[in-house]
Order: sequence, then C-alpha cells, then structure tokens
Amino acid sequence: MATRTVPSTLVRCQMSTLHEILASIIQASAIGPASYVITAADLCSITPGNSLCKYADDTYIIIPAANVHSRVTEIDNMAAWTVSTISTATAKSV
Repeated sequence: MATRTVPSTLVRCQMSTLHEILASIIQASAIGPASYVITAADLCSITPGNSLCKYADDTYIIIPAANVHSRVTEIDNMAAWTVSTISTATAKSV
C-alpha cells in the first residue's frame, strides 16, 4: 500500500490538519476505479437519509441538515470499515 497525504479542507474559517493515509487503490491505473468499486461495495451509510457517494477512489458522506447529529456515527462507521478492510487485506496477503 502506498502512503498519500489527504489535502486540507477549509471549514468555518479553519483549515483541517493533514493526515497520511494508506492507499490500497493503485493510483493512475485503469483497474484502480474498478478495484475500489469492488472493495467498497459493502461500505454503506448507517443512518436513514444519509448516503455515500463513491467514485474512483473517493467517498463522500452526504448528511442532510436534519441528520447533522449522525455525522460522528457515520465517520466512526467508515473508520471501523476501513480498519476491518485493511485487516482482512493484510491477513490475506500474509
């Protein structure tokens, strides 16, 4: 897996911090987007009314104002999915 840096995001006049991530999708390849679609097929939002949009190797959580209270739960769900997916991939490669 390659290490990438996630770009900063401006939210309410504050810049987010940079974080390094492990990229399991091969960048700039023809198979990268298809690989991500297969890998992320089981990643879903958990709050009714929220949705995930996935394209190539990007995932966006769409949370309407009525569900603003669920944002931490959704991010925690994505984090747990990521750990589980990386653990599974690591176990299969050993």
